[in-house]
Amino acid sequence: MKKLLLLFIVFTSIIGCKDKTDTIISEEINTNWSFKEVDGIHSGTATVPGTIHTDLIANKLIEDPFYRTNEKNQQWIDKKDWEYETLFEVSSEVFQKNHLVLNFDGLDTYADVYLNDSLILQANNMFRSWKVDVKQFVKQGDNQLKVLLHSPIKKGLELLDASTYGYPANMDQSENGEIGDKKISMFTRKAGYHYGWDWGPRLVTSGIWRPITLKAWNELRITDIFIKQPNITKEEAEIEFEISVEVDKNFGGKINILDSETQDVYKSIDVDFSSKENKTNIPVSIKNPKLWWSKGLGEPNMYHFTVQVLGEDDNEISRKEISTGLRSIKLIRKKDDIGESFLFEINGVPTFIKGANYIPNDSFLTRVSNKDYEKVVNNAVDANMNMLRVWGGGIYENDYFYELADKNGLLIWQDFMFACAMYPGDKAFLENIKQEAIDNVVRLRNHPSIALWCGNNEISWAWSFTDNPGWGWKNLYTEEQQKVVGQTYLDIFHDILPEVVKTYSNDTDYWPSSPQAGFEPEKYPGYDNTSGDMHYWGVWHNKHLFEDFEKYKARFMSEYGFQSFPDFETVKKYTLPEDFDIESEVMASHQRSGIGNLRIKEYMSWYYKVPTKFEEFLYMSHVLQARALKTAIEAHRRAMPYTMGTMYWQINDCWPVASWSSTDYYHKWKASHYAVKKAYEPILLTIHEEKEDLIIHGVSEKLQDLNGDLKLTILDFNGKLLSTESHKVVLNKNTSTEIFRTVTSKISKNFNKKQIVLKVEFYQNDKNLTAKNLFYFEKPKDLKFKKPSIKSEIITNNGKTYLLISSDKLVNNLYINFKDKNVFIADNYFDLLPNEEISLELITKDSIDLNLIEFQYLAKD
Repeated sequence: MKKLLLLFIVFTSIIGCKDKTDTIISEEINTNWSFKEVDGIHSGTATVPGTIHTDLIANKLIEDPFYRTNEKNQQWIDKKDWEYETLFEVSSEVFQKNHLVLNFDGLDTYADVYLNDSLILQANNMFRSWKVDVKQFVKQGDNQLKVLLHSPIKKGLELLDASTYGYPANMDQSENGEIGDKKISMFTRKAGYHYGWDWGPRLVTSGIWRPITLKAWNELRITDIFIKQPNITKEEAEIEFEISVEVDKNFGGKINILDSETQDVYKSIDVDFSSKENKTNIPVSIKNPKLWWSKGLGEPNMYHFTVQVLGEDDNEISRKEISTGLRSIKLIRKKDDIGESFLFEINGVPTFIKGANYIPNDSFLTRVSNKDYEKVVNNAVDANMNMLRVWGGGIYENDYFYELADKNGLLIWQDFMFACAMYPGDKAFLENIKQEAIDNVVRLRNHPSIALWCGNNEISWAWSFTDNPGWGWKNLYTEEQQKVVGQTYLDIFHDILPEVVKTYSNDTDYWPSSPQAGFEPEKYPGYDNTSGDMHYWGVWHNKHLFEDFEKYKARFMSEYGFQSFPDFETVKKYTLPEDFDIESEVMASHQRSGIGNLRIKEYMSWYYKVPTKFEEFLYMSHVLQARALKTAIEAHRRAMPYTMGTMYWQINDCWPVASWSSTDYYHKWKASHYAVKKAYEPILLTIHEEKEDLIIHGVSEKLQDLNGDLKLTILDFNGKLLSTESHKVVLNKNTSTEIFRTVTSKISKNFNKKQIVLKVEFYQNDKNLTAKNLFYFEKPKDLKFKKPSIKSEIITNNGKTYLLISSDKLVNNLYINFKDKNVFIADNYFDLLPNEEISLELITKDSIDLNLIEFQYLAKD
C-alpha cells in the first residue's frame, strides 16, 4: 500500500502572503501519484504537479514531442481520458482540526475529483482555484484521492455539437489535431496556445498542473489581505489594509499590523467578529515612503508587513505576511489635437514603455522552473526593458514570475486569457469566466508590477463593431447571430471583466482589447494611429519594407515584429543533418507561420545577399530580424512623446522553433535581443533619412536636460578617417529631440557610399561617451566589405573571463560562437570598426579556448 506522510508545513502565498501560525497546517499532496489511461494500456508513475505528456515522456511511453516531427504522432493523447491516483495519510493532529479543506490550485481542465470514492469536485477551468471542505469525507490514516481527467478534445467536440453554430478561432490547429476543421478551443477555459499557434505546436495537455494542498485549522484564520493604495505621494502613502478573517463563533480580540523586518507596530485595533466571514479595513499612513519605481526611474522598493490576530491574553491565533510596493500607476488617455494619448504615468512621471510580449516558457507548463522565470525576467531587465505584456493566449502566470517583476521594477501588462477567438455566451460559461477573473485578480492585486488589466488579444479588431471588415468573422453569421455573438463579446469584455477589476483590484486601469483605438468598440475600428494602441503587422504579413515602421507610428505600439530561425546550435537539438534545409519537413514543422520560411528569404533578398549554405542562412535570418527590430524601436522612440510605448512580439518561445522571438526556447539571445538592448538604452541616438535629409535625434528618458557634444565621424572600411565634426547639443529631458539635420549628399561628399560608415557619438563633459550609433549610406547587400583579419585573445581579470577582439577592416554583424559550448557573450552580432579593440565578458561554466571560436559576418564580394 502506498502512503504519503507529509512532514512539513508549506506556507501558501498571495503575492508573498504566508500562513505562519502553528495552528494552521498546510500539507501539499505531491508524492506517490500514479496515472493510467482509462480504457487503455498506458500507465505509470506520475509527477504532481505535472501533465500527461510529461508523465508519458518520463515513463518512456512517448518520445520527446519537440524532436523532429514527433508531435504529429502524439495527437492521440488528448483524445484519451486519464486517471491520476494517490494515497495520503492524515495524522491524528490534522484529523482533529475543526476544518479540513482541499485546495486545488490548478486542474487541467475537465476534472472529476474523488476522495475515498466520494465525488467532491467537478472542475472545468484550468485557470481557477477550487476549495472543497472535506471534513466529512476524510478519515484518519490512509485516504485515497483520485482525479479523473476527461479528454479536452472529446469535451470540446461535444460542446461544438451541442452549439447552434461554431465560433472563429484562427490559431486553433484542428487539422493538425486530426479532427478536421472543427475549432473547439474557445469552448474550454484552457490555455489557447495548447491548441496550436503560429509559433507553437498543438499539444493539448491534461494534468494536475498546480499543487493540491490540504489545509487544517480550528476556530479562526486570516484568509486574505488586500493592501489598497488610494493616495501615494513621495511625502505620504495613505494605504488601507482590507483583512478577511474566517471564524467559527463570536470572537473578540485585536489585529496588529507590523513591519516584518523591525516588528514595529504600524497600527493595532480591537475587533469583534460575530459572523463567519469578516472584512476589516484598517487605514495606515506612512510618511516619506520609499516608493516603488519601474526600471530606469528609481529603485523598486518593497514593504513587508505582518498581520496578526490576537485573542485573550494577547496570544497569537493567526498571522500572515504580505509584501507590496507603494506606487501610483495610471494609464493616461487624454484628448489632444491629434487624437487621444495612451501613456503610463509612474508616480506622476510620464514613462515611455520599452518592452516585449511574453508567452509561456514551455508547452508543458510544469517544466518551467524558477530558473527559467529568472532567466526570462533577467533577459528583459538586461535588455533595458521596463514592461512585459503577459499575452492572453497563455496563462495567468505563477506567483514567482510576478515576484521577480516586483523585485526588478518590471511593469506587467496583464491580459485576461482570451485571444483571437469569439466565445459562447451561456449563463454557466459567463459565470465561469467571472469566477476565473476574480480568482486571478485577487491573487495578483498586491503586486506593484501590475500596471494594466487588458480584456483580450485582437478580438475587437478581428470582429469589428464598425464598418471596418475586421478579419471577416461577421460574414460567417446571419444578422441575428451577429447580434448575439457581438453582445456576448460586450458582456465579457465591457461588463464582467471591467466590473471584476473595478471591484477587486487596486484601482488598476482596464483596457478592453489590444489593439483598440478607444474604449467603446462601437465608435472605433480595431485600431488607428492617433489613439489607443496598435498592432502593426504590415511588416511581415503585408510585406511592407522595414522603412515603413517610420510611416506607421501610433500612440502606443503594443505588437509588431519579424521572424528568425533559432541559431544552428539550437537547430541541431531537434534535427538530424538530413533536415538541414529550410524547406525540409522537419524545418517546416518547426515553423508554424505557413508563409514563414520563404517570407524570411524574400525579405532577406531585399536587404542582404542570400546565402546558399544552411548554417549561414540561419545566421543571416538573425541579422535580418535584428535590423527589423532596431528600425522599429528607433522609429518609435524617435516619435516620443507622440508615441509613448513600444513592445515587440515576442521575447521568448515555448519550444524550439522559427518565430518572432528575440531569445529562443533555451533562452539563448538572438541577434535581435542584442539589438533591442542597444535600442532600449536610456539615452539613444537615432539616424535616419527623410527625402534628401539626414537627421539625428537624441532620445533621453532622463528627468533633466543633458548638455553635451555631438561628434560625427566618417570612416572607410579600412579605418581611414575621412571627416569629423562636432556640435554643441542639448537632449531635452524625457523626450526625443532633433539635434542635427543636413543634406545627406553634403555629409557623404565625394566618398564612395558603398565603402564608408558614419559614427555618431554623444559626449557629456567632453570625455564621457553616453550614446553612440552607426549609419551606412547603402543597403548591406550593396556595401563593398573587405576581407578582415580578426585577432582575438582570451584573458582573465579579477576572476572574470574576457575576449579581446580587433580587426584591420570593418566587420559587419560579427557573430562570435564557441562551438558546442554554452557561452554567454556580453555583446554579439555587432559591427567591429577597424583598429578598435573590444573587450567582451564571457560567462560560462564550460572550459573554452580560442580553438573553439567561430566567426560569422557579412561577407565581402
